[in-house]
Amino acid sequence: MSLLEQYEKQYSILIAEITSQIGRLTLTNEGKELCNKIDASLTEAQELLEQMQLEIRDLPPAQRTTATSKLNCAQVELKRLQSEYAKAKENSRKKQSPLDFQTAAGDYDDYEDVAISNDQRQRLLENSETIERTGSRLQEGYRVVIETETLGAQILSDLHSQRETIQNARSRLRETNAELGRASRTLNTMMLRALREKAVLYVVGGVFGVAVVVSLYLTFSSPTTNS
Repeated sequence: MSLLEQYEKQYSILIAEITSQIGRLTLTNEGKELCNKIDASLTEAQELLEQMQLEIRDLPPAQRTTATSKLNCAQVELKRLQSEYAKAKENSRKKQSPLDFQTAAGDYDDYEDVAISNDQRQRLLENSETIERTGSRLQEGYRVVIETETLGAQILSDLHSQRETIQNARSRLRETNAELGRASRTLNTMMLRALREKAVLYVVGGVFGVAVVVSLYLTFSSPTTNS
């Protein structure tokens, strides 16, 4: 597993913890302690994103595009959690103020207990729905990232195949050029040889003709001389 994959795994676990802590924030009396944990977790998540960004810069261009898409999804998710945390923190403060006043006064009745219980139940349902929606968005984002990564891999494979095809075509073209060169040299050699043979034939024919003429001259000139 690469360092970037380790960062992604740590980030996913941390985001799940932050989501769970935000859901508990308005349901318990541990407001301050939970806020401290959430603040620390959000800071750690931001640092992980920065480390992931540094690792992405060293990736090849093809892998860098997919990793950048994942990083953008993670940044959007972190901003959404920060917004939800701010709302939950404010609601927790509003809820804690009347509870602290009632605790100091020591005046609780059954109606207020029932109202608080119903309010907590409603908030629990809302937080459960929020967590479920968050999980759905994370799954959808992950699905989009997987599809993008698959498409990128397919494009790279096609480009690699096209590159091999072009290289093979260039190789065949070089071989064809070499064959044409050898054929041209062979044809030139044959033409020169034919010309030489033709010249020799002309010379031989000329010599033979001269010999015939000289022979005829000597044959016919001899009787004339004797008479």
